[in-house]
Amino acid sequence: MQSADPSLKTDDGSPWYANRWPWFLMLGPFLVVVAGCFTAWLAVSRPDALVVDDYYKQGKAINQDLRRDRVAANLHLKLNVRFDPAAGKLIGHIDSPQRPVTGKISIRLVHSTLPEKDIVREAWPDSNGNFSIDLAFLEQANWQVQVEDQARDWRLTGVWTWPKQHDVVLSPDLAPAEG
Repeated sequence: MQSADPSLKTDDGSPWYANRWPWFLMLGPFLVVVAGCFTAWLAVSRPDALVVDDYYKQGKAINQDLRRDRVAANLHLKLNVRFDPAAGKLIGHIDSPQRPVTGKISIRLVHSTLPEKDIVREAWPDSNGNFSIDLAFLEQANWQVQVEDQARDWRLTGVWTWPKQHDVVLSPDLAPAEG
């Protein structure tokens, strides 16, 4: 059966689709369409967790949170935390020359990019301020560390690059308030 249009044949008489060059030229636009579909799928299936709906309220809340940092500065709090992968434990020490830290503390390790990998643990320091928490695995990341007491009166924050830094020492960035 012969084609009705002789212009659809190549010089050697074979149909156009038997030659590799038309397919090679169509490959570029096809790959762009596939990449665009993949990008659209990523945008729809993985919403950006870093965007906050009400950024104005959160901005105002930052000023309120500084009060807790000032309380930590007044108490001269200092926290040292390290991860022991062999034991599967997060081991730490919290110290305050003003008064011993008693009661439950909350330790939050916030993953730098993936909120589903955030870790929140509670610890009960002994009378010397030592504590240990079971933690099977700590992924390599830049962790934002936040430690606060149960009443949320004070807070210590910092950045921990695990495993580059074996431990992290947190102390208030603010100078203690006068009087």
